[in-house]
Amino acid sequence: MSIRVQNLTKEYKQQRAVDQISLVVKPGEIVGFLGPNGAGKSTTMKIATGYIPPTDGTVDVNGFDVRTHPMDVRRSVGYLPEHNPLYLDMYVKEYLRFAGSLHGLAGSALTQRITDMIELVGLGREQHKQIGQLSKGYRQRVGLAQALIHNPPVLILDEPTTGLDPNQLAEIRQVIRDAGRDKTVLFSTHIMQEVEAICDRVVIINRGKIVADATLSQLRSASASEGIVVVAEFESELPSANVLSTIPGVERVEPLGKGQYRITASPTTDLRVTIFRLAADQNLTLVGLRQQENSLEGIFKELTR
Repeated sequence: MSIRVQNLTKEYKQQRAVDQISLVVKPGEIVGFLGPNGAGKSTTMKIATGYIPPTDGTVDVNGFDVRTHPMDVRRSVGYLPEHNPLYLDMYVKEYLRFAGSLHGLAGSALTQRITDMIELVGLGREQHKQIGQLSKGYRQRVGLAQALIHNPPVLILDEPTTGLDPNQLAEIRQVIRDAGRDKTVLFSTHIMQEVEAICDRVVIINRGKIVADATLSQLRSASASEGIVVVAEFESELPSANVLSTIPGVERVEPLGKGQYRITASPTTDLRVTIFRLAADQNLTLVGLRQQENSLEGIFKELTR
């Protein structure tokens, strides 16, 4: 019950949305699929669910090829699209009964499954409402419940936490984390804290190509080996950022505005003492100095710059 993508390409006329990417999501693994808008995330997920065909390459889901066994793929997958398509005039339980029946559930087994899903995603107080009356966050919960209703071995979730408040975020994180114990989970998000909280691995795609595929610790270690970053804040803008560029070991200086500068140096360079001395020698008022951690957000920005 894994996802295997090999040399996948998708073209829309003259545009290549996905460019010969390969990745594997193993059983019991939760993988965060990251990338800027238009990078190819949703296209890859739609191909993996059988929603659209690939131009070239292969995708196997739970052992089934999306081209030759599309119905078996659909039976194996719980899918929450980026734009959650719901029947707004249906009631929550009515909709979940409809979704479950499409997967062959019926009778007491379906009724019990609906009850379990409502409890799992926290829809208890909203279960008797029409979907159109729900907030965006609760609609996301309904979408997640329908993705889980048939207990699929593979979950593909395209930005599942969109529109959730902080309390709901924590609850849905736990749902995804629990699901990952016995399912294969691939989900996309723009919320880096989500990935850091629940993912085993991160795949970053940019302009249709995979630019990183590693665990969080591996990404941070690789980023640290490439250099350290310090943010220096002065009382006012410097006459020229070139004065910081003269510091030995400095590789790049980026003005951030309001007297702040991001300074990147070689891994063996400790900039803090040197910057203090430079400020004193040139009568510059230094009001703040901090070394940036190798955050996932910083790594993401660097890889998709």
